[in-house]
Amino acid sequence: MISVKNLSHSYGNEGKLAVSNISFEVGKGETFGFLGPSGAGKSTTQNILTGLLKLQKGEATVAGYNIRKVQNKRFNNIGVSFEQSNVYSKLTAKENLEFYAKLFDVPTRDPMELIHLVGLDGKENDRAETFSKGMKHRLTFARSMINNPQLWFLDEPTTGLDPTIAATIKNIIKEKTAAGTTAFLTTHNMYIADELCDRVAFIIDGIIVLVDTPKNLKLQYGKKLIDIEYVKDGKVVKETLKTLEEHDRHRIGELVSNYDIQTMHTKEATLEEIFIQVTGRGLV
Repeated sequence: MISVKNLSHSYGNEGKLAVSNISFEVGKGETFGFLGPSGAGKSTTQNILTGLLKLQKGEATVAGYNIRKVQNKRFNNIGVSFEQSNVYSKLTAKENLEFYAKLFDVPTRDPMELIHLVGLDGKENDRAETFSKGMKHRLTFARSMINNPQLWFLDEPTTGLDPTIAATIKNIIKEKTAAGTTAFLTTHNMYIADELCDRVAFIIDGIIVLVDTPKNLKLQYGKKLIDIEYVKDGKVVKETLKTLEEHDRHRIGELVSNYDIQTMHTKEATLEEIFIQVTGRGLV
């Protein structure tokens, strides 16, 4: 659904590249995570692929269309949920969706169905200017589904949402991608990426450092650890031991044989920990 080859882009800042010679592929039905801190090049790449920025250097096809050639019909096949909501403040929630639906040449979804889906029931006739930031974000997310997109661009889809609503949004994403929708997810939230993505790309300073599945990354870079809590001299003590080191394996046996074990569980490195390990940078 997406093919990018040697893509570069500069905003004219003394020749500094916001995106530098990146290449990647996203297959049909795949959820692909584009992960990195603010300023890494995530939004620049998405804006090029969605037509908001002109392609400067390299080649890219999106949903079967060469983005160097302006073809409005390609927008029938894609949906975009922006991090910064850009709904029409003077229109109601329902009017926003009805207006947007008229821009497409394909069958669209019922606005009320989408309003219910994102938990805005009872707010359909309220102007968007009265909405909180989170409500506007939900309306923007709902709007991205109006044309039943084959390719779905999601920029920080759960930003500013409380845990319950964020869980609802994640479930919607899972349902649509399970039904065959291809998703391109840009985020700095590694937990969401780990939960939703089939593959992820780490991008830093406009350069893709690696591309792989979350599982493979954890197997390659993650440390196999065991947290053990046990009682010693009347107090609960916690130790974290590495299962691959002989000394630590001996220590695990020693603790199990000689102490009252309260809890013992294995743990793996998070994507965020692996990102820091691979890039040497945090996500801020």
